[in-house]
Amino acid sequence: MADGGEGRFDRHFELAATVLLAMAAVATAWASYQSARWHGEQARAQSGSIAARVESTRAANVANRQGQIDVALFTQWVDAYARDETELADFYSKRFRPEFKPAFGAWVATRPRKNPNAPLSPFAMPQYKLAATAAADRLEVKAAASSQRAGEFIQRADDYSLAVVLFASSLFFAGISTRLHSSTPRMVVLGLGYALFVGSVTWIATFPVSLSV
Repeated sequence: MADGGEGRFDRHFELAATVLLAMAAVATAWASYQSARWHGEQARAQSGSIAARVESTRAANVANRQGQIDVALFTQWVDAYARDETELADFYSKRFRPEFKPAFGAWVATRPRKNPNAPLSPFAMPQYKLAATAAADRLEVKAAASSQRAGEFIQRADDYSLAVVLFASSLFFAGISTRLHSSTPRMVVLGLGYALFVGSVTWIATFPVSLSV
């Protein structure tokens, strides 16, 4: 009878160890896949961040050149206006960029020659807005957001990589338990394997999942 009971124990133990080996193998493959997927997501987010920053720099350079043009034409207009060269002042004012004209008109309306409280130049007016500057700021925000997402994705990939190690450890415990001869150590080692497996599964169940369709 004792031999029969021990035989049943061995069969049940082998079944339990086999089940753990199979589940841990599948979980290891899944965690490895997810780690690779999130590394890919991180690379795409980082590429998007770099591209947005390049475009932001380009837009900022355009805004800088446009500002230089506005300053140069306005300076020429001021010189002509100060010399009462009306025709020349009109010549320059007609060549102001469309984005500069609203600010210039609003500044002139403050009567800067007679009003000591008037802004020093049209560039201090709230109407002076450059679309290229707004685009540069918007792209910089986009780049920062993409960079933040890249950091989140790499953390997710690292978490899944750690899960791979944990599942591999449970595989090790399941495998080594079948090599032991005494029932108590076998049960303890297999129990550790199951505890590690269940804890790891519970942990990664809280992770976001990335799938390729």
